[in-house]
This record gives sequence, C-alpha cells and structure tokens, in this order.
Amino acid sequence: MILEMKVPSPGESITEVEIATWLVKDGDYVEKDQAIAEVDSDKATLELPAEASGIITLKAEEGDAVAVGQVVCHIDTAAAKPDGGAPAPAVEKAPEVKKEEVKAAPVAEKTYATGAPSPAAKKILEEKNISPSDIVGTGKGGRITTEDAANAIPAMGTPTGGSRGTERVKLSMLRRKVAERLVAAKNETAMLTTFNEVNMTPINTIRNQYKDEFKVKHNGLGLGYMSFFTKAVTRALQLYPDVNSMMDGDHKVAFDFADISIAVSGPKGLMVPVVRNAELLTFRGVEAEIKRLALRARDGQITVDDMTGGTFTITNGGVFGSMLSTPIINPPQSGILGMHNIIERPIAVNGKVEIHPMMYVALSYDHRIIDGRESVGFLVAVKEALENPMEFLMDNNPKKALEL
Repeated sequence: MILEMKVPSPGESITEVEIATWLVKDGDYVEKDQAIAEVDSDKATLELPAEASGIITLKAEEGDAVAVGQVVCHIDTAAAKPDGGAPAPAVEKAPEVKKEEVKAAPVAEKTYATGAPSPAAKKILEEKNISPSDIVGTGKGGRITTEDAANAIPAMGTPTGGSRGTERVKLSMLRRKVAERLVAAKNETAMLTTFNEVNMTPINTIRNQYKDEFKVKHNGLGLGYMSFFTKAVTRALQLYPDVNSMMDGDHKVAFDFADISIAVSGPKGLMVPVVRNAELLTFRGVEAEIKRLALRARDGQITVDDMTGGTFTITNGGVFGSMLSTPIINPPQSGILGMHNIIERPIAVNGKVEIHPMMYVALSYDHRIIDGRESVGFLVAVKEALENPMEFLMDNNPKKALEL
C-alpha cells in the first residue's frame, strides 16, 4: 500500500512551507513518527514525522516551496524492513525523459554572437556594471543567459593571494520572513530610539545574596537578569499604556495585559517566543517560562503558537557583547527594549566618583502612537525600578518576592 504524505498545516494563516532539509534519502526505510524532514514556514521551523513505517520515495527537493496539503513523499507500507538495519534498496523510478528527447515544433530562433548576452542579461549586467567579456556564458553557443548575469559578481579589485571563493546560499523561509518584517518595520513606522543607563549594583547585590537559595528552592532554576527586566517592563507598561498598544489602520489598539516577547537565539536564527501575562507572574514564574521557551528554541521545538502575539519585546544584545544598539520594532508592536553588556564605569554618586556595573538601555518606539513624553517616561520608569528593585519590584521583602 502506498501512503501519500501531505504537508500538514503548521498554523493559522500559513498556506505554504519550504522543504529546508530532508533527514532521510530516497529509498530509505523509515519508522512511523520518525522525523523525515525539517520544513520552514514564515514563522518557525518544524519537523515532519513519518505517518507510517515503510520505504520512502521523495516527491519534493530541498528548497522547494510547497503548499499546505501538497504531497511531498510516498511511503510503501507493504515493504519489509531490511534485515540487520541495512539500507533498503532504492525505489525504482520510471525513467525520466531527457529534455533533448522531447521533440517540439520548429520555431524561429534568435541567434547571438558567441559570448553575447541576451537583452535581459545585458540589462542585468549593465545594472551591476559588469562587462560581458568578464562572463563565461552557459547558453547555446556560449551565449550569456539571464541566470549567468544574475549570478555574476562584480570584480573586487586585483587578487592579493589567498582564498577568494564565494558561496551562494538561499535564505530559509523563516529568515526571509524576518528580513521582510524588519524592512517593513523601518519603512512603515516612525521609529525613534531613546537611551538611558542603569546602575546594576542593586540587582547584583540581590542576586548575589539570594541566587543560591533561589536555585535550591526552585529545583535548579537560576535567578537571572531577565526576571528583573521583565518585571520592570510590565510595571512601566502599566504606567505608560500607550507603549503597550499598536496601530491598526486609523485606530489604536490598547491592551490591559502584557505579553512580553523575549528575543532568543536558536539554531535556525532569531526566535521571539512570548511570555504570556507576564504582569501576573512572579520572579520564579518569569524565570521558569523564559527557560522553558529558550530550551524549546534551542532544541528546534518552538511552535508558531509560542511566537504568536506579544505586546512588547525585550532583546538582550549584551549576551553577545553589544555596548549599545538601536533595536528594531517587532511589528505590529510599538516598542522594544534593548539590553546591553554590563561594564564597570566611573560615575558620580553624591558628588563622589565611584565605579559601578553600568548598562546602557535603549527603547525604540513608533512615534505615530507614542509621544516623546511617554517614551522617555517609560524608560525612566524601567530605570528607577531596576535601580531600586527592593521598593518598586519587591515591596521591600525580597524573600517573599522570590518565594523563598
């Protein structure tokens, strides 16, 4: 019996995916529920499990864009499993008809001088400022095709020795969608960034005092910076609700909850899973949820639902050593907070110079909906909560706030 495997719907509104990687070869014997492919949607990378055991015949190539519901492989469920785990024989395919064997009616063919580009190729080369004499054509009679022109790279000076190889790799659907959204955010929003700095001494003091007890009490869960920043952000969003809203045509949509998107780095690139109702979570709850989502992103198990929604984003470039940045808004949200690395710097404290661990923070916001007063006030509220967490985040009772 031949089972046709079709692309399942990875989520609402997704109509097409891309075959990122086949994890099996044509003719392999696969077990039911075995991961046979990784597919990219515009929101996440997902594994495709085999729906039955048998010998597989692939019906799509890596890099192919396939519609949801399209057949991507056949599984011969009647095939016996090879003895000793040896590879199964490849499924015999019908012979392919070579292009040159197909006889078409004769048509008038335009001829070109050897090495001359076609009109479309010539236009591309002119735009790239590349001479046709620098290109080896692959078309009939050495003609330079449109594909030759598209793949041509302008000269980059006289070689100085060493390797000068290039590699052309198609971006994944997820990466292309991220790129599209970032460009849209720059082009479709009135984005501005405001900056401030935070003295991290108070947070470091609390973490140093309670992190070991916190870890023991909460089964190895670490007390990191993200819970402090998330709690500070949810408090500031309540004080400045315009930052927790978004544009919808001519309307402003405001939220009375804080779903905080946390940018994390995964094997497939940047992921932005969402901590739901972060305003209701304790320090332990925030740390536990961020850890859960980060592990799912690392293991490639993140889903579309994990990344859907979000009313505000926090991104931490400091883990990579960034001192300062202007983070790009995560549309359709109106604000994003950028964290950076912590550097000991001399600052003035009560008229004296002291050295403290300092972090620059940045708020990028959509000026169409958030005015300067709200943006600056929001960032100052984040700063004051981080510099006085005992009062603003812990009600002067850190052991209770940390559930110790």
